[in-house]
Amino acid sequence: MNIPEDDHGSTHWVSRAAFPLISAALMVTQIALGFAYHHGLIGLCLPLALLVSHFMHGLLVGFHEASHGLLRKNRFFNEFDGLLTGTLSFMSFTLYRAAHQKHHSHLATERDVELWPFVIVTSPRWQRRLVACIELNAGILFTPFLFLRVFLHRDSFIKSKRVRRRIWLEYALIVGVWTTILTTVTWFHVWDYFCWILLGPAVIAGNLQSWRKYIEHVGLSGHTARSATRSIVAKSWSGRLLSLTLLHEPFHGIHHLKMALPHDELPQHAALLDPETDGDVAPFPNYRSAVRHLLRHLSDPKAGSHWPAAPDAREAR
Repeated sequence: MNIPEDDHGSTHWVSRAAFPLISAALMVTQIALGFAYHHGLIGLCLPLALLVSHFMHGLLVGFHEASHGLLRKNRFFNEFDGLLTGTLSFMSFTLYRAAHQKHHSHLATERDVELWPFVIVTSPRWQRRLVACIELNAGILFTPFLFLRVFLHRDSFIKSKRVRRRIWLEYALIVGVWTTILTTVTWFHVWDYFCWILLGPAVIAGNLQSWRKYIEHVGLSGHTARSATRSIVAKSWSGRLLSLTLLHEPFHGIHHLKMALPHDELPQHAALLDPETDGDVAPFPNYRSAVRHLLRHLSDPKAGSHWPAAPDAREAR
């Protein structure tokens, strides 16, 4: 699939404002959801809750961008946004940044901690199936566990006392913030509003995050940016709008090829996703086709070229 760079760059002029727009849209939608619930408009609450979930998912992508120092040009605001989003999603920003570097430097190998256990050849299929089932249905809990596992492991690669101390402080902040939130909700007896406006959409957003991660990497038998990553390059206006609200994370292969590129520049380099060698995965035209490709491999979830008799990543879609 050959996509000229200009074909995408010229249609994403509003990209630089994407994150603050997503943040504003989330707040407005949550207010609308609270208003709809207060007036008993349950039929309106359901679509609004799904929309809130999508915007929350967009903020989680922003958390990822902040870990690369690419979300904001101002370093203070970049770190602040990363810390705030991480705290509200039970994630240590410093821990995520450290572990995510391993994902980039050891993509789809046994040292890729984000794709555990799908990169571990000795892991039994039942274990990988169980992990996939939990992660895709309870991502809000499994993702923090995945990174906490890396931190608490006796052979953790995070050795610096300064970094470990900061991670512990961030976990203390998470406990403090969430204790305050839950105490306030209990004091004012607004658990129903809390579940509709925050908890329910957050659970869905966590699952969306997990599904996107699986779409990007699980079931592929390569170890390079092009062979171990599914990217989505949409041509429809709806597909491009979806990409924008996810900070162009669907151009994921480009992110692995050019890690220092801010999200608003990713569409300009879509041509880099064209396959160059056997095993490279051509970009998908939409999420539907990418999901179908993932589902073919989900019964035996694995990732990486080190698996014996790994299926060809370029099999017919």
